[in-house]
Amino acid sequence: MKLSINKNELQTALGVVAKGATTRSTLPILSGILLKAYGDTLTLEATNMELSVRCSLPALIEEEGSTVIPSKLITDVVKSLPDSAVHIETKEDTEEAKVLCDTSSFSIKTLNAEDFPGFPEVSGEDRITIPFATFSHMVRRVARIVSRDESRAILTGVLIEAGNNILRMVATDSYRLAVTDTDFEGIVDFNAVIAGSFLSELASLPEGNETIDLALAENQIIATYGNTTFVNRRIEGNFPRYNQLIPDTHETRAVYDTKQLMEAVKRTSVLSNKTAPVKFDLNGASQTTQISTASKDIGAASETIVSSMEGGDAVIAFNFGYVIDGLSSVETDKVYLELQGSQRPGIFKSEETERFLYLIMPVRL
Repeated sequence: MKLSINKNELQTALGVVAKGATTRSTLPILSGILLKAYGDTLTLEATNMELSVRCSLPALIEEEGSTVIPSKLITDVVKSLPDSAVHIETKEDTEEAKVLCDTSSFSIKTLNAEDFPGFPEVSGEDRITIPFATFSHMVRRVARIVSRDESRAILTGVLIEAGNNILRMVATDSYRLAVTDTDFEGIVDFNAVIAGSFLSELASLPEGNETIDLALAENQIIATYGNTTFVNRRIEGNFPRYNQLIPDTHETRAVYDTKQLMEAVKRTSVLSNKTAPVKFDLNGASQTTQISTASKDIGAASETIVSSMEGGDAVIAFNFGYVIDGLSSVETDKVYLELQGSQRPGIFKSEETERFLYLIMPVRL
């Protein structure tokens, strides 16, 4: 195999494909990236047997062939190279790849390409195409909410629903719930639970004006973005009936300046700990909210901020980390807090233009 390729294009492709390689497997081949040079295309592949990634990019191929190079090594080497054409060469009688760029030269031990697992060739039936900027924005709002408890696999995923000209993403870890909507033209019915970690990896890809295509196979999800294809395990099971958790009415509703509320919660939480919640004391007469916390072995803190209120007074407490996570996803100037008492979930909502809802279970005072 002998080829030349643009350094920046190769570096970007390696950074994406390396997401599929593993460093934890007892099989060394799974820690590598398969390079296949045929025609005028270099194809890179990696897999950890759960996630598979393939990326194709143009290259000047002088001799066709394939090899497997350890993922971290080739990624680090290419990243360190000067901004010039990269030449990669292997010979059949040696187990090494030569990487040349300008005056730099590296020899890297390789693995047998015949031992590399075949890329899963699956075709999806249900399919949806989303502008990447929209997809990435929605994922970042909800994916942080998924559970880390693998024993309840369904909660480690994000529910993606499309229908009635609306695209929705939902995540919950049973203590909180995040829902984000956007208008979605076209009559498309799509319903799948996809691993939050996988969606976060997709959302972190270099953003462009392209679309991302999601397709469902029997037990897999196929994501296509530009010249890159991802195949990952689809989460099976029934997602919780989250709509039953969201009340239609409220007893108390307060409106805050989003930035001011976030800063107040952060300052107050300095004297909190993992067991001390942040308390919201809403007072209708003064149109204020006192945000406070008290830790027996640390101390106490409080701050009073303006809150335009309707309904009765209310007192409720939340895990402060959950509050910060939710407010971090609110991008409007104002945020609403709706309550139905101190023992019922509290709901933070962005202004209508953003269509984001964040529900948190209360902490008993």
